[in-house]
Amino acid sequence: MIAQVDAVVIGAGFAGLRALYTLRSMGMSVAVLEAGDDVGGVWHFNRYPGARCDVESFDYSYRFSPELEQEWRWSERYATQPEILRYVSHVVDRFDLRRDITFNAQVTRATYDETRALWDIEVDGGGNEGARRWQAGKLILAVGQLSTPKDTVYPGQETFGGRIIYSAKWPKDDVELAGKRVAIIGTGSSGVQMTPVIAQVASHLSVFQRTANFSIPAANAPMSDEEDRTGKANYRERREAARNSPSGLGFVPDTRSAIDVPEAERQAAYETAWNRLGFGFALTFKDILLDERSNETASEFIRSKIAEQVDDPAVLEKLTPRGFPFGTRRPSVDSGYFPAFNRANVDLVDISETPIEALTPLGIRTSAAEIPFDVIIYATGFDAFTGSLLKPEITGRGGLTLREKWSAGPTSYLGLGVHGFPNMFIIVGPGSPSLLSNVLLSSEEQIDWLAALFEFARSRGITEIEVTAEAERDWVAHVNERAEETLYLKTPSYYLGAEMPGKPRVFMPYSGGVRGYRRILEKTAAKGYEGFMLDTAVQQANAGDD
Repeated sequence: MIAQVDAVVIGAGFAGLRALYTLRSMGMSVAVLEAGDDVGGVWHFNRYPGARCDVESFDYSYRFSPELEQEWRWSERYATQPEILRYVSHVVDRFDLRRDITFNAQVTRATYDETRALWDIEVDGGGNEGARRWQAGKLILAVGQLSTPKDTVYPGQETFGGRIIYSAKWPKDDVELAGKRVAIIGTGSSGVQMTPVIAQVASHLSVFQRTANFSIPAANAPMSDEEDRTGKANYRERREAARNSPSGLGFVPDTRSAIDVPEAERQAAYETAWNRLGFGFALTFKDILLDERSNETASEFIRSKIAEQVDDPAVLEKLTPRGFPFGTRRPSVDSGYFPAFNRANVDLVDISETPIEALTPLGIRTSAAEIPFDVIIYATGFDAFTGSLLKPEITGRGGLTLREKWSAGPTSYLGLGVHGFPNMFIIVGPGSPSLLSNVLLSSEEQIDWLAALFEFARSRGITEIEVTAEAERDWVAHVNERAEETLYLKTPSYYLGAEMPGKPRVFMPYSGGVRGYRRILEKTAAKGYEGFMLDTAVQQANAGDD
């Protein structure tokens, strides 16, 4: 059976649900295909202890409904995974979105039919009606940037007698950690969030670290009634401030260079940011991510703060990040990570010094010792930006696959469209602010912009929308130019594809900021969607066949 709709959206996370709501409001028929068994995207799968958002709750929420803004009550400044999932479920039920979502539907193939300007989409599983294929005039990829976990495996893993868990695929059943000997491998955001929580219940916790990273305190707290009232009363102003800020977090940096500010004033500014801004600490001054000398002032301040939290000098030395500028790897936002290593039941294993050689029936063998464990948790991260986009076989014009097109790295125009793949659109993918921004805000910006493009095309009888090769080349060059202005290129990270062996080393996101990117979108639309080929030929050919 083939289901025919105006648009297929892949993914039922925040972006996919927003696309469904918006396109359906335009009168389009929409099918959302979700690989999981419920809504929420990464928040459905990342159920590990301590999981919470690193963007403030008021800002990590939908803006499309003032009524929704007023009726939902956040309990904390930074919402936990369960609360975020409750919010998503509330949105789905309130706006009756579930009826257009097919769960357990892993998309395996999407092929563009040039003769009819349609995408043919195949899934593996899902659909109570038995549908395994969809045809749609538009294909929207809302698959997320950090949604394909690395399948980390060490030799001997199959012999381990305990339980192995991946943080990004955390089981729904209760995972018993109390009184257990637990290993966490990885110290990115997941490992940093899990460590202080698991440390409180495990009989012993070993954290395996390859590279020490910077982390900023979340300064989380319960949301008081007064904060709730104030936030809701000022929602419009807050939204506009976020849209007009570099990161979508609403923080506007001090316009001075960090090195031009007197030291006492600079330290006071850092102290204020440390106790409040979380991820926004990188925006304390305008050039922290642009100038190495300015960055070093921020880096050294953070190192001094880490030193205040860790008692053991040897452990402190291992936990202190050095050798790369602050922010060039995505910093974590933590709630008690560093003090956790002061506990008698927590130790740090530096695998840059004593690498993991294998898993054994009893636990983990490093080059120095065999350590027994009951539970091993992989918090080793994701195939970022492109992993989920390249998982299905997506074929555009002339039989060209997206994997072939992107063999040397992802290319796009505005991060939204790819030449050779008409009527296919990517939400917060490579070439857009994406993970350098509040992703939810960026998603909504792009979806609203695409909705206007679709209405523009519909009113003119346009059936095929494709970016030009020239526009794509120019945008990739612009993305690279903006990246070269920053410090990001100085550090191997997932921003550069360094998280996966063999992945092309190209800078993935757009570093020109949320505000700058939005202005480019607005100018593009004002010029009649410059850079897009808008074609009515397919419709006319089909009309002639009738």
